Amino acid sequence: MTGKKGTIVSKAATVYDVADRAGVSIATVSRVLRSPDAVRPVTRERVLDAVSALGYVPSGSARGLAERRTGVLGLYFPGFDAAEEAPALDVLSAHAGSTSPFTVVQDATDATEEHSTMFFLDEVLRGAELEAWKQGFVLMVGVGRDDPDRSTVRDMAGRVDGLVVLANSVPDDVLARLALRTPVVVLSGRSRGDDYDHVTVSNAEAMAELTRRVLAQTGGAAPAYLAGPDDSPDGAERWDGFSRAISEAGIRIEDVLVVRGDFTRASGRRAAEEMLADGLPPALMSANDQMALGALDVFRSAGIEVPKDLIVTGFDGIEAASLSRPRLTTVRQPMIELGRAAVQVLARRLERPDAAPVAVSLPLEIVMRESSLRPS
Repeated sequence: MTGKKGTIVSKAATVYDVADRAGVSIATVSRVLRSPDAVRPVTRERVLDAVSALGYVPSGSARGLAERRTGVLGLYFPGFDAAEEAPALDVLSAHAGSTSPFTVVQDATDATEEHSTMFFLDEVLRGAELEAWKQGFVLMVGVGRDDPDRSTVRDMAGRVDGLVVLANSVPDDVLARLALRTPVVVLSGRSRGDDYDHVTVSNAEAMAELTRRVLAQTGGAAPAYLAGPDDSPDGAERWDGFSRAISEAGIRIEDVLVVRGDFTRASGRRAAEEMLADGLPPALMSANDQMALGALDVFRSAGIEVPKDLIVTGFDGIEAASLSRPRLTTVRQPMIELGRAAVQVLARRLERPDAAPVAVSLPLEIVMRESSLRPS
């Protein structure tokens, strides 16, 4: 074929050309490109040499048609950040005629981000993106904001090879229908005897152990508990662990002060303000770091010394917990690893669609810091 100015344009190499040059079948070529560790080293090297010599580039669309796959995995999260509260923004008109490339703002307040619930999910997303790339997939992310009929996840399911969903983000009946045509991995929340693959952490066990350690610091006096939303599977498991340890200590759960928040820093502030008005408990254990950090904001402003006047703990292990004053005792989740594990499990399901469902539980790390360590 002749291109512009007489340049010779060679025909693109095909998988058949690679197989012929390497002396193997096209199936072996595909195996080398998709799962190289499954092929003998000598054969693998021969195929890769042929790929390099011919400049062969696999066609994703052709491969997808042949395998009836898209090469895309889906990750579905619920919407947490109140999009309806975001102001209207027209970038083109807002900055038209501007003569300065920057402005200077004097920020004299101790303002903090209100909508911070996505910190955990941001890290999970990073892990999922990394593993999808390593596995040779593209990751599609859907956020079910203002999506009562779950049209977002329904639409995603028709465009991807498999789907990772956050537990309780999709109604059971909708998820069951989606799973009839699309492999599903549920992230967070323990298996309830269903047929989905699950990736989770030991929320209850870690919270129970942290509660025992807090009780040892308070001399057995009951801590208050700052719970998350009542529809959160992680929140429910953490409450189970807390209440178990409380009962083991001979304390009636009815005698424990429980305040419910929504996993945001602002709800932690509100809870702390209630406690200042009603009297401080010996400790405050929070179902996540963001609420605990909000409580610390209020206690610090009120001159309350943590941990001298009361102990504060969180859960998740976000970076801000290690930067607070005092540094926050927490349970560190392997957030990036959760995203990676979910994609690994989904890729395994695509390769072995008839395998029994798996439930993968990743270990947690209890991180004791100054907010709960009183001098002995």
